[in-house]
Amino acid sequence: MWKKYILAESIGAAVEALAEAGESARIMAGGTDLILEIERGVRQGIDTIIDITKIPGLDDIIEDEDGLIHMGPLVTHNHVVASPLIREKAYALLQACWEVGSPQIRNRGTIVGNLVTASPANDTISPLTALGAQLRLASKSDERVVALADFYTGVRKTIMRADEIITDVFFHAPGPAYGSYFIKTALRKAQAISVINVSVLLAVEDDLVSDAQITLGAAAPTIIHAEAAEAFLAGKVLDDGVISKAAELVADAARPISDVRGSADYRAYMMGVIARRAMTALRDGVDKDQIPSDPILLMGDGLHARAPKVPWTGEAIHTWINGKEYHFTTGFEKTLLNLIRDEAGLTGTKEGCAEGECGACTVFLDGRAVMSCLVPAPRAHGAEIVTIEGLGAGDHLHPVQEAFIENGAVQCGYCTPGFLMSAAKLLEERQTPSQLEIRQAITGNLCRCTGYYKIIEAIESASHLQTAGDQA
Repeated sequence: MWKKYILAESIGAAVEALAEAGESARIMAGGTDLILEIERGVRQGIDTIIDITKIPGLDDIIEDEDGLIHMGPLVTHNHVVASPLIREKAYALLQACWEVGSPQIRNRGTIVGNLVTASPANDTISPLTALGAQLRLASKSDERVVALADFYTGVRKTIMRADEIITDVFFHAPGPAYGSYFIKTALRKAQAISVINVSVLLAVEDDLVSDAQITLGAAAPTIIHAEAAEAFLAGKVLDDGVISKAAELVADAARPISDVRGSADYRAYMMGVIARRAMTALRDGVDKDQIPSDPILLMGDGLHARAPKVPWTGEAIHTWINGKEYHFTTGFEKTLLNLIRDEAGLTGTKEGCAEGECGACTVFLDGRAVMSCLVPAPRAHGAEIVTIEGLGAGDHLHPVQEAFIENGAVQCGYCTPGFLMSAAKLLEERQTPSQLEIRQAITGNLCRCTGYYKIIEAIESASHLQTAGDQA
């Protein structure tokens, strides 16, 4: 898929390589969109990948002394979901990140990647636009700051130059008078792109709205403000009548298209419906427990980026799979899934959809559960990988493997390795997970045989086996 792969050691090295390669290069952070775009021909002429995912310090979320919240270019959706700072001060952004894909996708997909892909249906753009976010773009020659609202020129089009990289996403932390809320509609509960979405940021002082920011996703070629609704809300009490009128104005602002996922009329109507729900939630007090304060991440001990264990020379992929050291001199142009299967000969990891939908290819990469079909093979360099073959200890099965056998959770078996990997990572995070937590953990895994009841029962049983083993 690519001819040259650079594992950058610093932002400086990344912008240097980008300046040299020009239009033929792309920065890779998560890569969950980029790999599919290259495979499908959406991105033409890309022969150099500059991977920044092994640069430490780029996945922090901080608030500075001026009240600005900063997110680095390696901040993933799960980093946001796990952030107490974002939960407290930018809840709509946390809601949007929780709605993205599955745990495995949220472990790789980054906020910056979501912004750069530039689809108006991408979930994080509308809350960040409502929050007034700005982007810091760096190149070899200069650095500039651009408002996110000015970043987009059309569907999948931005003002970003080929030699630039986004190094920071930042916005002023809203004050105590502010609350925010995000809602989307989609064709299923998980792993679904927005049909539409809305973000509402309101400040209420002395029972009157003092500021309103309402941004609409998938309602136009770029994210737009419902300006008439924002103006109408100023100085009003958020009673039912005011909310209903504002919702009508939101629906009027939408300029959606019709496609296979929904008609323009449906989208415009539903935009008003979900805007009403968001404003009502803010008026009545947002229940932040809708998203668990200790959410299932499947990140294990892989919360922060790790520097590679060995320097990258481009001559070999030097990695560790299930504790065994490997040196691969072929497979550079493949995905991690195919490197594991073809070069390492470990065929337990399966290819189901090859686009991050089914979870059959789930492995652990530096502690995180990821879809290996969406990870470039050279990313394995200097990393520690665990596949289904390494889940047990020697000749002993992992408790979740034993439970799948005993509970009849293995059906055709094709999806089973992915389920086992997600379940095992869940049990690292929760000794005795609730059934809701189990369901959340396997939202990225599809079973194409029948229902999930036996699978859920098996994971519950495995937690008890693991607890009993720990106590023995």
